[in-house]
Parts: sequence; C-alpha cells; structure tokens
Amino acid sequence: MIVVKNAQLITMGEINNEKGFVAMKDGKIEAVGTKFDESTYKDYQIIDAKGKIVTPGLVDPHCHIGVMEEGIQFEGNDTNETTNPIYPELRGIDSVYPNDRAFSYTAKSGVTSVVTGPGSANVIGGTFTALKTVGKTVDEMVFKEEVCIKMALGENPKRVYSAQKKNPSTRMASAALMREWLQKAKDYHSQLNAFEENVEGATKPAFDMKLHSLMRVFDGMLVKIHAHRSDDIMTAIRIAKEFNLNATIDHATEAYLIPDAVKESGYPMILGPTLGYSSKYELINRSFASAAVLEKHGVPFAIMTDHPIVTLDVSLVQAALFVKEGLSREKALAAMTIDAAKVNGIENRVGSLEVGKDADLVIWDNDPFDIMTRTELVIIDGNIVHQT
Repeated sequence: MIVVKNAQLITMGEINNEKGFVAMKDGKIEAVGTKFDESTYKDYQIIDAKGKIVTPGLVDPHCHIGVMEEGIQFEGNDTNETTNPIYPELRGIDSVYPNDRAFSYTAKSGVTSVVTGPGSANVIGGTFTALKTVGKTVDEMVFKEEVCIKMALGENPKRVYSAQKKNPSTRMASAALMREWLQKAKDYHSQLNAFEENVEGATKPAFDMKLHSLMRVFDGMLVKIHAHRSDDIMTAIRIAKEFNLNATIDHATEAYLIPDAVKESGYPMILGPTLGYSSKYELINRSFASAAVLEKHGVPFAIMTDHPIVTLDVSLVQAALFVKEGLSREKALAAMTIDAAKVNGIENRVGSLEVGKDADLVIWDNDPFDIMTRTELVIIDGNIVHQT
C-alpha cells in the first residue's frame, strides 16, 4: 500500500496541474484527490513527491518489444513470419521474451504498458498483446492477451513476397488479398453463427484456424492496419469501411497531408515512428509537424515508437520534437497515455490516474518534455520498480 502526496498531478482524468495525492492498494488506484488526510493512510508507505509532476505511466500503442529482441539477430527476431502473406492465427504473446534487455530500460524511462506484436511482412498477420514492462514470465506481464489483429499495406508486403516470386508484389494485390480473406472470414463467421443459433438448414463449417482467428474482426475485434503513404492510408480506410471494421491506421506518416479525409473517416491514427531517418521511400514525407496538423483538424491520434525502430526509452524525446513543431503539450501527453490506451481498447486498465485502474504512476524530476528530465520514481501495479 503506497500513497504519493504533494504531487503536481496530471491525471489525464479530472485533475490537471493541481497539487494532490494518489493512494494505491492491491495493485489498483484506491483514491485520487487534492485534499490529503495523512491519518487515513497511517498504514501506508507515504512518498512525498515534493511538488514534482506525477503522471500515469506512459503507454506505447504499437511496438515490437520482446518480439524483436535487442542485441541479437535471427535467434531473437520473431517479428515476421515471411513464409505466407496470410497468417491471422499468429499470436504475438507466443513470441515475447520477458528477458529482452529493452524491458529494463523501458520501465525505468516511465513506459509502464506496451502493445506489442507482429511486424508488417504479412498482409494479414497475427494478434498484438498488451503487457506491463516488468515481470519474469509473459503470463505475469500480460493484461490483455489479444488486443487486435495486425494487417499491412504498402512497401513491406510487396517487397517481402515479390522477392520470393509470390503474391503480392503490388499494392493492388495486397489490397485484393486483404479483401479476399476478409470476405472468407465473414462468410465463415456467418455460417458458424447460423449453426450455433440453430438456423434451419445451417451446417457447421469445417474448422479453419486462419478463418476462426480472423472472423473475430466481425465481432468487433480491433484491426491495426499498417499504412504510411497517403494512398495506402486511403486504401486502409476504404477496406475498413467496406467490411465495417473497428480499425486504427498505424504509422500514418502522410496522414497530415490528407487531414480532412482522415478526419472524415472517423478512424484514429497511431502516429510514428518519426524520430530517425527515412529508411525507405514511403517515409520521405515524415514530419514532426504532422501531429500538430492532426490536432488542429481534430483527428484522434496516439503516438507510437515502433520499438526498436525508435527505442522506448526515448519516447518522450520523440514527443518533445512533435511539441517543438506545434503539438500542444497536453495533447502530446494524452497521445502517450490515455489516448494510446483508448485506441487499443485498454483504457479501463491504464492511461490515467483514476480510481479502480492499475496503479501505474511516474514521478518526474522536471518537465517530462525537457530532454534532461529523468524519472524519479516508477510504480507498476502498485510496486516500486525504479527509484533514484
């Protein structure tokens, strides 16, 4: 049981830049407020924040930590199953290595939750998992086994399979494959539902692992669609609308070039990585001004690192560069906490300091967007995991 008092609270809830306290018990937030009565918490460990900024733990909405391990190549890289463009039955949780060294510095940097999973070689890949950044086993770390199914458009699938003389080798073929398998899954889903609802004449379809996994998108399971360029973003939106998918557009590098269209679509963007250099053609228009454009046009978005492309310990450095180019500080922090949680459907657990949510909290020794700032204290699930 821990109480952090004398905090400059930015809860991403009702309290913003006010002096207050956070009480934690049994891994959950028990109370948040501005009037602290020490007698109520005499059995708690009391930590004095001394007026420093306290926020929720940061949430990365799209990365590959644990799946693409740091410091080794083939042996620890389980990001892409490149033998087939259609693999919806894959599960990111089955590739996460909890001893990936990246977890240690990620937790210390204030990133307490991540959504990690397969890469973008597959037109339809497997599922991402949500986990905390500390733990000895994957099962201990995971708090939502399957968050979404990953899909991908653009350069990556066409490059991987054209090199193998396989389909797809064009953007057209990637989109066609995506549609083909979504239609198959939709038909499978309809047939199975009809059988389970005892519709007259309905027969049970033969079990198909690919379709059984993919059909869940027709029950509302989130879809992450990898798309950098504006044409790929619009194709992703087109297909998502055709099949009435619950979707996000991930990377969204050129979304700022078509802000009215992405706003009209209603689909959230997950923006990044933007720090670094343009390693391929579809990244040449990346810009730190992009987030400010999306904010100005009212496009919902979160900020991702795509770790290890941008390592998770410099999440705030990337965000600070968005702020430097016009993104508001409030939106920048939201895009790395509550909005990052919302776009993945995990906001009931993480993303803000509110009663009943997981006790994930950070005390910063200065402004979070100052490059010299360090974490003074990091708490995950009510446990102190880092303290200076």
